[in-house]
Amino acid sequence: MGRKGTMTEKTIDSNYLQEEHTIKIYQPETFSPLYRYNICIMQDGNDYFQMGRVATFSDRLHEDGNISNTVFVGIHYKNRQDRRNKYHPNGKEHEAYTKFIVHELVPLLDEMIPSNQLGSTRALMGDSLAGTFALVTALTYPNTFGKVIMHSPYIDEAVLQLVRDSEIDFSTIDFYHIIGTREDEAVLSDGKVEDLLTPNRELNHLLNKKGANYTYHEIEDGNHTWKYWQKDMPHTLSTMFNDLD
Repeated sequence: MGRKGTMTEKTIDSNYLQEEHTIKIYQPETFSPLYRYNICIMQDGNDYFQMGRVATFSDRLHEDGNISNTVFVGIHYKNRQDRRNKYHPNGKEHEAYTKFIVHELVPLLDEMIPSNQLGSTRALMGDSLAGTFALVTALTYPNTFGKVIMHSPYIDEAVLQLVRDSEIDFSTIDFYHIIGTREDEAVLSDGKVEDLLTPNRELNHLLNKKGANYTYHEIEDGNHTWKYWQKDMPHTLSTMFNDLD
């Protein structure tokens, strides 16, 4: 059975990055300029569409009335090093990539997709290091992004300190955050094994302390793989995109 929505591609020639980026845009079957939409921007976009099955779940949730009108936008990376350069807070292209997202991609999407053009209807979603990017970018631009979705984000002391030091109103951002209980020995993309569970629990503590609108849960026996993130995707999307007037 084919998808009910429509997938289109758009190429952006970024002045900040001095390179082209192709984005994939998935519109629900009932897409119309007469409606207003949430916009969910996904780093690791191909992974979210393929392994996360976002388009399939979008079809199902829209049809069942379990999700508000939402358009999903995927951006992918060239390779593992390119991903780190752009997503990691200390990556050499992180600042330029963030400006690309905020000052080039968002205005383009605002032109293409009818929305309220408010932070509350824009989301950043990411897994692992892409989840880190979602968090850091929303803390830097809280008026642009009012929703943050993190599937097992990579959290270190520098990111925790950034959250501690942030003076934004955390109650204006909706956070969704999951981590697997077996991610105390998570195997990362570079083959290294790290404890992600402990710093994620600390992030949970900090976000609660900051008064965030916050959904957090730990997946029992979950590890650092798409098998578990995919299973949680329907709950992710129905939780975060059910409030568009």
